[in-house]
Amino acid sequence: MESRLTDLEIRYAHQEVTIEALNETLLLQQRSIDQLRAELTRIKQQLQGLNTGEMASAAEETPPPHY
Repeated sequence: MESRLTDLEIRYAHQEVTIEALNETLLLQQRSIDQLRAELTRIKQQLQGLNTGEMASAAEETPPPHY
């Protein structure tokens, strides 16, 4: 009986370490996801700005110097 209890305690200790490692990995992944979402939002805003006409149209642009 003592051996079984010791085995269970060892397994429990290993599981605690594994859970902590998984938790740390999960936190790192969530930070990456948050950063990627922020970057995607910024890129979407930039693209919407391009689509709303913030850029000059072809008629408004000055021709290149070789014309």
